[in-house]
Amino acid sequence: MKKFLPDLIAILAFVVISFVYFFPAVTEDRILFQHDTAAGAGAGQEAKEYYERTGERTRWTNSIFGGMPTYQMAPSYDSTDTLKVAEKAYHLFLPSYVWLTFIMMLGFYILLRCMGVSAWLSALGGIIWAFSSYFFILISAGHIWKFITLAYIPPTIAGIVLTYRKKYLLGGVLTALFLALQVLSNHVQMSYYFLFVILLIAGAFFEDAWRNKELPHFFKASGILIVAAIVGISVNLSNLYHTYEYSKETMRGKSELKSETNSAQQTSSGLDRNYITQWSYGIGETFSLMIPNIKGGASVPIAQNEKAMEKANPMYGSIYSQLTQYFGDQPMTAGPVYVGAFVVLLFILGLFIVDGPLKWALGGATLLSILLSWGHNFMGFTDFFIDYVPMYSKFRAVSSALVIAEFTIPLLAILALKQLFDKPELLKEKIKYLYISFGITAGFSLLFALAPRLFFSNFIPTQEMEALKQGIPGDQLSPILANLEEIRVYLLTSDAWRSFFIIIIGTALLLAYNAKKLKPTMTILAIAVLCLGDMWIVNKRYLNDEQFVPASQQTESFQQTETDKIILQDSALNYRVLNFATNTFNENNTAYWHKSVGGYHAAKLRRYQEMIDHHIGKEMQAAYSAIANAQGNMDSVNANAFRVLNMLNTKYFIFPVSQGKTAPLLNPYAYGNAWFVNEIRYVANANEEMNALDSIQPMQTAVVDSRFKQCLNGVQTAFKDSTSSIMLTSYAPNKLVYQSHSPQAGIVVFSEIYYPGWKATIDGQPVEIARANYILRAISVPAGKHTITMTFDPESLHITERIAYGGLIVLLLGIIILLYNCRKSLPTSSKK
Repeated sequence: MKKFLPDLIAILAFVVISFVYFFPAVTEDRILFQHDTAAGAGAGQEAKEYYERTGERTRWTNSIFGGMPTYQMAPSYDSTDTLKVAEKAYHLFLPSYVWLTFIMMLGFYILLRCMGVSAWLSALGGIIWAFSSYFFILISAGHIWKFITLAYIPPTIAGIVLTYRKKYLLGGVLTALFLALQVLSNHVQMSYYFLFVILLIAGAFFEDAWRNKELPHFFKASGILIVAAIVGISVNLSNLYHTYEYSKETMRGKSELKSETNSAQQTSSGLDRNYITQWSYGIGETFSLMIPNIKGGASVPIAQNEKAMEKANPMYGSIYSQLTQYFGDQPMTAGPVYVGAFVVLLFILGLFIVDGPLKWALGGATLLSILLSWGHNFMGFTDFFIDYVPMYSKFRAVSSALVIAEFTIPLLAILALKQLFDKPELLKEKIKYLYISFGITAGFSLLFALAPRLFFSNFIPTQEMEALKQGIPGDQLSPILANLEEIRVYLLTSDAWRSFFIIIIGTALLLAYNAKKLKPTMTILAIAVLCLGDMWIVNKRYLNDEQFVPASQQTESFQQTETDKIILQDSALNYRVLNFATNTFNENNTAYWHKSVGGYHAAKLRRYQEMIDHHIGKEMQAAYSAIANAQGNMDSVNANAFRVLNMLNTKYFIFPVSQGKTAPLLNPYAYGNAWFVNEIRYVANANEEMNALDSIQPMQTAVVDSRFKQCLNGVQTAFKDSTSSIMLTSYAPNKLVYQSHSPQAGIVVFSEIYYPGWKATIDGQPVEIARANYILRAISVPAGKHTITMTFDPESLHITERIAYGGLIVLLLGIIILLYNCRKSLPTSSKK
């Protein structure tokens, strides 16, 4: 027990630090109410109600964007329930928010302990990794999946390190377990970025094995890790496979539309180049790793920053409530990536004094991270990755590639300290490298503090300048611009001085250790206090107690309005609602109560987004204008102005009225749940299909890609008369039942979003579903009375679940064997 006492103390310290950071909010049961959290609750409400009613999970919801799979809405599969229990145990069942910071520290601590670092130094490493500003910004923004994924990456790499260090069983089990937890956390982009780190680390171990003539061991370890990866992935196969399949149909997949005007921005597969690189870190902004406010900090109003207002002219207070602190290259930001000023010094020192190929792997990964984060500011390099590196074009916000540097910088920093404490005379021998590291970090900090304009000639972004010119007369603009620049320079220089003095204090601690005035333990403790204090203060800028609100506020945000109540009185089984009173495609409050035409999701179906861009957006403007001009009298409105909205069965519009209230408006022109058409127009490609919607009457004509011609038996002219009818008789998000009647065979178009995986039967016999009107479904229906059933329960779900259970069994067997071996290795006295 005594052997593990330092580890227990470190873990207890992590718990205390985490509690203190979130005090008193955690004891008062207050929560962060973020946009993404609220959006998730709204989008998932229909699926949640279905589960509560039936005990089954639906993989489809009609609550947002007309309908989409739930694969990326808090995905949950029966096969991962056991893994979730293990996850809660790993969290020590700590309260919300507290456990987030705790597992971030613990994961890095595990990695360092597996690398042979002492408990005290590993605890320091856990702190400086976990308190990197980006992680607290993620919590503040509600990007919890991303946070948790990142927290499981260090212990996954710990397993890899152990395996390459010949602890095959322990390393393999640890890799499989934490890879499974990492994938369960469902942020593929973060896992993808760290594949680069893992490959570089593996390369370092390969070089070491080559030099020591131990290649057979290297290949054996690699084989074990491949098996561990297969096990970890297979446990989550249901999620991974269906996310992969779903990604093909989303904005991450390739569009079938061909753009003649913007072809250079299209990628061979994946997202548009401009979209991928929209959030690109500025080259000069990279200094935020050492100086947080290098570009002003976060995109929050200047008026909210007391320090900034110290330099503000009171006359311009109203202007500064609209202008943000941030003046960098990104459209906006919740805050900078800051890893600690003294931590950067230790990283640079590590590049000089740490031995072995691992140093170069970490240094190379850091450089790669920075270059990738520059995005459109270093487009040649970015284009290479988009065009030639598999899957890179599937992800946006390249600035988030800096998570790699957030990992490699503190890791090499701790390895540098390990070298110094393992070899007490090393610092004396290589003192010049400490001075070089000090000169680089303190030197740049001092230069930024004394001469910020030497690095940045412009403190007012172009778009901001244009907006100011449009809103303020020229003779009044100059003093405002001068004061604005003074404020931003002050924010920069204040943080530059701050970093400068932190670096001086940290260097003084190392020199005191070198002069034997401080023992290693006291030096580590002093550095921990310095770094934690430094990063704590910076993080409180972006995640502080004032942001926490009573838990009741979350439910209050979805409080039913009078408009909602009126619409919900409609007893029809299925119809859609379009909310004009909100940012239609950036909110899910509407979806909490209704099936929304709009919504918010980072991975919506590509075809629906293209329909928004080409038709729905324009029709919304036309409909709003026409209805407003008619003063709500729908009899006077030309329904041809919003044919696509009608074919989506948009039965209600929500309009804004005075004092923030809304009013519902019945749309009598909505086409209903399904209808017979008398003409099918086959087209050769997506562009023709999209363009045809400009001219057709969807109640009469369906536009169908020629690939689906066989599904509709090649029919071009179909039967339709006044006796042809079809009615929705039963509704569930994943099962729709219709009754049809027609004296002759016909073609029915359904106001439901087409997606592979939906199956249809007529009187129990399978039939094929065609895609019509770019996003809808169509079926050939025989003459007479029939029951048409559509279900969404892909067979792939059941296959992947069986494989996942198999992977889980292998993982559990590995853990049992590991525990048995550990018990056998214990001394006899310890077993009694």
